[in-house]
Amino acid sequence: MDGSIPGLQVKRLSGSIGAEIRGIRLRPDMPAETIAELRRIWLAHSVLFFRDQELTAPELAAFAHRFGEVIHYPFLKGLDEAPEVIPVVKLAHETQNFGGLWHADTTYLPQPPMATMLIARELPPQGGDTLFASGYAAYDGLSDGMKRLLAPLRAVFSSVKAEFSRTREDQAPGGGRGKSEAEHPVIRTHPETGRKSLYVNFGHTLRFKDMSVAESAGLLDWLFAHQVKPEYTCRFQWEPGSMAFWDNRCALHNPVNDYHGHKRLLHRVTLAGDTPA
Repeated sequence: MDGSIPGLQVKRLSGSIGAEIRGIRLRPDMPAETIAELRRIWLAHSVLFFRDQELTAPELAAFAHRFGEVIHYPFLKGLDEAPEVIPVVKLAHETQNFGGLWHADTTYLPQPPMATMLIARELPPQGGDTLFASGYAAYDGLSDGMKRLLAPLRAVFSSVKAEFSRTREDQAPGGGRGKSEAEHPVIRTHPETGRKSLYVNFGHTLRFKDMSVAESAGLLDWLFAHQVKPEYTCRFQWEPGSMAFWDNRCALHNPVNDYHGHKRLLHRVTLAGDTPA
């Protein structure tokens, strides 16, 4: 049991991040008190996982609206019946998956998303898990000297760094991400919890502000390896109807690309965030 929701069970997935929530059926018209309790638990664990959920695409968008403003993902078209819901799909003949590297979502935007919800529709017979890593744990694991070094630094985040994880829409004639860049603090303070998080990621962080890519590479490579140490991570095995809800302000994720020859389809909604500070 956890909190005030009758029958709710919260099972931590690791020592640093993630909890599986049982005993609840998600729906758009849940009482405000239940939404508030789920948000409290979510902030405590950074990513929540739910099983056997039956939300349609419009219901998923409506449920997400209970937690914040749902925004359109910048490079993919939404569903006809729910334009805010994006299909995340890898077809059986494809070898490249969407976002298949350690990253936080679209951190190259001036105001990266607060959160993402992802629900599984079609899955391969094995594989296709998603890894998550805690920016809180990565920060806490730094030495005092490294924390002092990183505290004043800002980094440049660029959409062009993740070109090898482009979608099929990007690769089609007339497609493509274009270029988007933003500067953010290397150490971010979470606006709701007040905790500090290591806020760089392999997918989008290009260099430190006022430094070249070459000058930045050594320290960034060390930070990229540090922030995904096994003790800072958890792994989620999807089932049809499983849903993940992660805090993009303090968590990284990495969808494992180990299911060639099989289709994988999930539906995703993204929630608007603020300017990192």
